[in-house]
Amino acid sequence: MPVLMRARGRTEAHRASTPLELFFDLCFVVAVAQAGRQLVHALAEGHPGHGVVGYLMVFFAIWLAWLNFSWFASAYDTDDALYRVVTLVQIVGVLVLAAGVPRAFTAGDFRIVWFGYLVMRLALVSQWLRAAHDTRGAERRTALRYASGVTLCQVGWLALLFLPPADAPWVFIVMGLLELSVPALAERERPTGWHPHHIAERYGLFTIIVLGETVSAATVAVQSALDEHHDLATLLPIAAGGLLLVFAAYWIYFAVPIHLHLHSNRQAFLWGYGHYLIFGSAAAIGAGIEIAVEESAGRAHLSAHAAAACVTVPAALYLFTVWLIHSRHQKHGPAQQLVLPVSAVLVLACTFAGSAAVPAAGLVAAVTVAVGVTLTARQGTALAEE
Repeated sequence: MPVLMRARGRTEAHRASTPLELFFDLCFVVAVAQAGRQLVHALAEGHPGHGVVGYLMVFFAIWLAWLNFSWFASAYDTDDALYRVVTLVQIVGVLVLAAGVPRAFTAGDFRIVWFGYLVMRLALVSQWLRAAHDTRGAERRTALRYASGVTLCQVGWLALLFLPPADAPWVFIVMGLLELSVPALAERERPTGWHPHHIAERYGLFTIIVLGETVSAATVAVQSALDEHHDLATLLPIAAGGLLLVFAAYWIYFAVPIHLHLHSNRQAFLWGYGHYLIFGSAAAIGAGIEIAVEESAGRAHLSAHAAAACVTVPAALYLFTVWLIHSRHQKHGPAQQLVLPVSAVLVLACTFAGSAAVPAAGLVAAVTVAVGVTLTARQGTALAEE
């Protein structure tokens, strides 16, 4: 028999991610990989406008689906048989969405993506309706508002199927704003019981997954180039610089205990929504490294500086947005606050190094970590002496 779906509570002790949540995240790797692969193809063929816009739209769809599940699970995960089955149905929707990414990216055909979303949304709405059934008062009204808002937005996404492909970016902007407004409207009377430590852990785990996909994509690109007998001396600096960037991205993100900042819906929602840029830029770094490898092998239809920008721009965006949304809340003093913004500017400047841009950016990222660790250690020593 299914248990009652009650709010978990923000003060619950030892709240950690479940194996089902980890499985759910891993299935998203397929969709993230598809988006990155399509971005590489578009940029390598010299179509940056189409590639970037398509990537931003497709990645938004992927990220939003993950976000919807994660915040609901943080508040109402019962982990009983019914909850697990419904979550597995959502995973089916994720895989359908991933299958539709290439067609949506190249031809503006969102039918498969929309159907995958429909599967996920029907499952999610059933979870909210179950929560409404098992609760009373303001909590029940919050659950019903979520169910209604998600349903209406899913209907709104039908515009992608009937409007010309050229209008797709405008549909994403309008519908994206409506989607992001649903939690604020639904929780205006009573917030859900999402757990700060659990949410911080969930976002951290997805960051690891995205960075892992970046490493995988870069490794495949280097291996492919080596198989075609390209010069190892050319590829090795790109691979080393890319690894330094990814290692630094990991270190920088996990340098602060962000759950201490998540006290209210306003703080948590701004932080959570801002991760669209963090996740998207982290995944794009891997695509950029692939482009750099393609350019060094003479297989990309773009200049060395343009290929360098494919790495440095998302890397700089990652550093700046991690500081803006995530790290600055735990930094003390102007020196600590300036490390990541200055590093972002320096990484962007590496674009002008051309074929040496990736190793140069990797070195900047490594120095950034070293400076951050030194400043933190000095602060700890100063506090201990007081």
